[in-house]
Amino acid sequence: MVRRPLRPVALPDASARVFEHWLGELAERLDDADCDRSELCRETLYDLHYPGGRAYHDLLEDPATPPATRAALLALDPHHITLEPEYYHEIEPEKYARVKPLLWLWQSFDRSPLGGGNVDVGIRLRRILAHHVFKTCGSNFKCFQFVEFSFGYNMEVGDGVVVHRHVLLDDRGGIVLANRVSIADYANIYSHTHSITDQVDVTSATTVLEEGARITYHATVLAGVRVGKESMVGAGAMATRDVRPYHVNLGIPAKSIRVKPNAPVEGEVTLDSALRRKGRDS
Repeated sequence: MVRRPLRPVALPDASARVFEHWLGELAERLDDADCDRSELCRETLYDLHYPGGRAYHDLLEDPATPPATRAALLALDPHHITLEPEYYHEIEPEKYARVKPLLWLWQSFDRSPLGGGNVDVGIRLRRILAHHVFKTCGSNFKCFQFVEFSFGYNMEVGDGVVVHRHVLLDDRGGIVLANRVSIADYANIYSHTHSITDQVDVTSATTVLEEGARITYHATVLAGVRVGKESMVGAGAMATRDVRPYHVNLGIPAKSIRVKPNAPVEGEVTLDSALRRKGRDS
């Protein structure tokens, strides 16, 4: 295989300055303990969707404004919308009230003309929001568009974590993403499960992805599973039980099919010699 690291891409100086100013102002407001996050969300979304338009309240209260436009204007304010996690029994209302405006801003930005596929600005905005939503967030968090969370505040994220497009991170029971975890497009990570006999009988369990673990395209990790250090859950696989460090698991349910060639000979990886040979020689 050919090594193909990402190439650097630079924005024009004029646009870079505009984005830097906007993101810096947003970050500064969020760092203020007295910031009204719902107001910040509404103002930001209004500016994104109605650039150069009339004042928000003037347009909302004008009798000539069509009902559909009024409904759309109200939906910019997180006070006037509900999100699915608000219906979950185990929600902590005070915690969720603080992160809801930022989750709504995150989701709505991704659906805006500025945010949809805009890699540079999108990653930088989501990184700012993550530090105010997650329980912990390390350095250089990189998140692409259309990623969704449950509560958000049960996310523990290390350094250098990458989450690609259309990923579901269900943190109802807690999700831990250790340093350098990578989650590919359309993957699903769960931390709750339902009884097979009673759908409202819900069990929460923290799901852990250890350092350097990779979850690849369309894979699923079920609640309470621990994906070991430097291991991989392959494309379309479903991890229903723990994945051993440095193992590559495929299938439904996912099973180990090889060991990564960078696995240590001794220590955390223990296999019979035949399986080790297969992994190293493939």
